[in-house]
Amino acid sequence: MLAYPQIDPVALAIGPLKIHWYGLMYLIGIGGAWWLASRRLKAFDPTWSKEKLSDLVFWVALGVIAGGRLGYVLFYDLSAYIANPLLILEVWKGGMSFHGGLIGVMLATLWFGKRNNKSFFQLMDFIAPLVPIGLGAGRIGNFINAELWGKATDLPWAMIFPTDPAQLPRHPSQLYQFALEGVALFAILWFYSRKPRPTMAVSGMFALFYGLFRFAVEFVRVPDAQLGYLAFGWLTMGQILCLPMIFGGIALIVWAHRRQAAQGVV
Repeated sequence: MLAYPQIDPVALAIGPLKIHWYGLMYLIGIGGAWWLASRRLKAFDPTWSKEKLSDLVFWVALGVIAGGRLGYVLFYDLSAYIANPLLILEVWKGGMSFHGGLIGVMLATLWFGKRNNKSFFQLMDFIAPLVPIGLGAGRIGNFINAELWGKATDLPWAMIFPTDPAQLPRHPSQLYQFALEGVALFAILWFYSRKPRPTMAVSGMFALFYGLFRFAVEFVRVPDAQLGYLAFGWLTMGQILCLPMIFGGIALIVWAHRRQAAQGVV
């Protein structure tokens, strides 16, 4: 068994002001995405300025934060937030939904694209390879917060989390998700998108592999206590939300290549 590293969730405290590691992870994810996007900007559109890219990153980041928080409220714990709406503002304690954040990003992208003469999927294909940076950083934030841990196990890398009332050795599922949703997904999308691909294909690859990775890790992750298992005695909310991503990702990839082939014939 590995010892859980005791990391104070507060990275810096200046009087009453507290800066949490969880919040810093979002800044790292957004900053890293902006930096990598700036390196690929000329290949995406040589007429775009760094200022326009910054505008895109701003609106996408807003979609991540607003959508992620509202998605968690709606998908995972609506009754608690109805009882105490002020809890919605306590984002430093965690409680963000990837799927809600994805919806927020899609809406922000759709709005930004209409204002800048770019199609929805042109922008989503550009954004998709950047997203795993934020996903990986967010999972490190979950690990520091000692939240979203996995099921009990006797594997040698199991950890006892200080927030676990049972104090059992558990899967460090946050680190599994960091490795899959952060590192592996980034590598897949980065190398896949280095060559020209038909529009929608990169977005499809993102949806497919994120859905598969998240679906797999949910088998060893403890479901949210307020929800438990929702179907067949083993399906979690995360898995249910990933199923449309998996099938939608496959559909986008097939559709993208078929459309490219049809255009080639013409």
